[in-house]
Amino acid sequence: MIRVLGCSGSIAARCHTTAFLLDDDILIDAGSGVGELRLDELARIDHILISHSHLDHVLSIPLLADSVIRLRQRDDGSLRPIRVHALPETLQALRDHLFNGTIWPDFTRLPTADQPILVFQPFAEGQVLNFESPGARGTRTIHVLPAKHTVPAVGFGVETPKGWWVFSGDTGPNPALWARLQDQPIAQLIIETAFGNDEAHLARISGHLSPQSLAQELTHLQGKVDVYITHPKPGEVPAVLAQIHALDSRHRIEPLREGQRFLWAEPA
Repeated sequence: MIRVLGCSGSIAARCHTTAFLLDDDILIDAGSGVGELRLDELARIDHILISHSHLDHVLSIPLLADSVIRLRQRDDGSLRPIRVHALPETLQALRDHLFNGTIWPDFTRLPTADQPILVFQPFAEGQVLNFESPGARGTRTIHVLPAKHTVPAVGFGVETPKGWWVFSGDTGPNPALWARLQDQPIAQLIIETAFGNDEAHLARISGHLSPQSLAQELTHLQGKVDVYITHPKPGEVPAVLAQIHALDSRHRIEPLREGQRFLWAEPA
């Protein structure tokens, strides 16, 4: 199951930034939506996959670490770390600009350097990640997909019995993504559209999509796919969605909703 914790491009009442929960132990991005989880739910998170280093996708990592550090201590006194998976450049940005002792304590060395609450693990674009389930659900397989943004970035493809659940990450026009997805069964595509057509120039220079560039991107998507739009900013959602719904597309295009659940590629 994948639960949408946040899918907004910024914050306002009932608008939280990007975060998804896979089953109950894997976060895909860690925006402000992570704060929707109860403390016991936070304590069950073992892995965080980060698409890129921008604040709206990483801001909950330090607060999560602080919240669960005591709850993840074992009876023998050892600590179950949370593993943060990202591109090497993204992990270095977190070290330099977030866990630097000035913005936040370095939880890659706390409570001790030998047993920190956060362990950074680099991945590469194109890598296939496998995560064993703590229950009886079997292995979860996640593909690291290309993205094209203003900083090093990726998207993710989660294998499900109905096909891949694909999250584009923050990206502008991205030919490499469609080449990677060619001939793959896509159950759902979660793709960003951060700006309306009146701000298409801002989308271009900031590595995002607008409805007009989204339309061009979707021509590369094979078959007929359920498409969900993420990352519009609060206050701009109706205008962006109206422009998207005016597109002539063979795909069903709907806004992603906070709290939405995908049950083995079947939206609730």
